[in-house]
Amino acid sequence: MKALPEPARLRAGDLASVGLEGLRGRPLRAVLSALGIAIGVAAMIGLVGISTVSRAALMEEIEQLGTNLLTVEPGTTLTGKDSTLPENAESMVSRIPGVTGVSATGLVEDATARRTDKISSATTSGIAVQATRTNLLGTLGGTVQSGAFLNAATSQYPSVVLGSTAAERLGIDRAGAHVYIDGQWFKVVGVLEEVALAPEIDRSALIGWSYAERLGFDGNVTTLYERSTEETVGAVRSVLGYTVNPQHPEEVQISRPSDALTAQAAAERTFNALFFGLGAIALLAGGVGIANIMVISVLERRQEIGLRRSLGATRGQIRLQFLTESVTLSALGGAAGVLIGLATCLGYAVYRDWPLALPGQAIVGGALAAVTIGALAGVYPARRAANLTPTEALATS
Repeated sequence: MKALPEPARLRAGDLASVGLEGLRGRPLRAVLSALGIAIGVAAMIGLVGISTVSRAALMEEIEQLGTNLLTVEPGTTLTGKDSTLPENAESMVSRIPGVTGVSATGLVEDATARRTDKISSATTSGIAVQATRTNLLGTLGGTVQSGAFLNAATSQYPSVVLGSTAAERLGIDRAGAHVYIDGQWFKVVGVLEEVALAPEIDRSALIGWSYAERLGFDGNVTTLYERSTEETVGAVRSVLGYTVNPQHPEEVQISRPSDALTAQAAAERTFNALFFGLGAIALLAGGVGIANIMVISVLERRQEIGLRRSLGATRGQIRLQFLTESVTLSALGGAAGVLIGLATCLGYAVYRDWPLALPGQAIVGGALAAVTIGALAGVYPARRAANLTPTEALATS
């Protein structure tokens, strides 16, 4: 008995051509099927990408501002009363090895800044007034938006520097205007940019330390700002309380403002897992859609399957044909989703003037997930097509 010839093997190019034939024959269905995958991948990369560039901008800001600024504030006594910082706190802190700058502010009680003298205290509480040292801006690393900061001369006169938020609330955008403080007019000599590490400065009206005493300022330091080298900030923090108040170090509150920004960056990284989950759900929905379309495609192309089987195509070749079609459909959707997601996050980064940080993990993960889901979605339709005998496939209903 003569042996039957072995079926011809499909080369990779032939397999791709056969697999793409179904997509070319039904382009609208292919586009709509791939759209679900594209939306899932775009959502994953877009959300993770925006989070990535946001975190990159935050880390860049932290690097510029530094993590070596510490703030010291009075706490409470054992009896629950508000404590005060000693008068020599600034000079004592300046002697700590590694300290590069010390400055302070003090709240001027019962004094508020108002735009005019016509505004009643019953209408608004006004802007808090703080006495400040002339080296405050240098210690904080802040900048002036308009005018100049207080110096040895202007701090002796009714001059005021407004924080960014205070200036906005008072309707003042540049130096030269006047504000009403404690029954007299003060000239605005400067308006500050936002001070990220000291938001309390943004909300304050800053006047000279010596002139504040004329308004009843008691001279007590409300907040002490200390700047040290990056290498010594830990050591300085460990002795800061004992240096400021040797007798009662427990009554001193010490904080590092940059910790809040660092925690925010860590939180954004945590949110990436949530964004991956949201994208995965959308990808799963897209995969179900592709599986549904492939099952319908098998039913519609029964005669094509029967004809190919009659001409010698094996079950494995039929299986690979439909599996290739499913993976290709998903891969095209994934590629479109990657482009849409990247365009979204990079466009948002350019709009916000943030660093262009690509979400590498999301790109690779999204592309691999799209191909994997396409393969899984095509397994059942491919097996169903391969199990059809030529007679079953060519039979008309």
